[in-house]
Amino acid sequence: MAADTAITLLWGERPVSKRGPKPALTLDAIAAAGIEIADAEGLAAVTMQRLAERLGVTKMALYRYVPGKVELVALMTDLAIGGPPPLAEVADGWRPKLEVWARRLCDRFQAHPWALEATVGARAIGPNELGWLEQAAAALTGTGLTGSQILDVAATIAGHVRMIAQQVAAIPADAPEQAMGEVMGALLAGREDRFPALAAALADPAGRDQALDFGLRCILDGVESLIDRSS
Repeated sequence: MAADTAITLLWGERPVSKRGPKPALTLDAIAAAGIEIADAEGLAAVTMQRLAERLGVTKMALYRYVPGKVELVALMTDLAIGGPPPLAEVADGWRPKLEVWARRLCDRFQAHPWALEATVGARAIGPNELGWLEQAAAALTGTGLTGSQILDVAATIAGHVRMIAQQVAAIPADAPEQAMGEVMGALLAGREDRFPALAAALADPAGRDQALDFGLRCILDGVESLIDRSS
């Protein structure tokens, strides 16, 4: 199965032959070339043929390293997400650590929007991506939360981050919330009586373009309350 092969490639368990010429390419170089294409044109633009041409090899030669696109996308995703940020330097306490964790994860998704598409469903997960989950779990260790609660917190924060990154990717603007507000404002013009609560909310300029921080604060407030009850 492709997922099994991808796991083998991601975790460095592929047997290395000591016979024959030294490989001309590395998996990281192949993944990096795929990332360049995906960043510029989207994940659909990444094909084995395009990648082979970019690397200056034949498609058959490329298949010696990566059997297909499933494995290629797995390698690209783990390299693009990269290792988690160093949290040892962050102020003591689970909350500031998770705040930095969430913002850095959002930065990675915004830098590589195609990774949002690549990180859904059952798939092979690499060491970098698993390292992010390990770091979130470590931040919450000792808080009194159960193992399942710790994983749920990480999933909830990651889901919020993904939603914000997805919206930013869909609205190429410096202030995506403002851009969306302008669209909604145009729709509401002359219809304020029909949608009075929405019109009033849009008329309030306070707190625009802070959805990531606002949502994160609400999530962490809830987690803090849960921790307090647990202790």
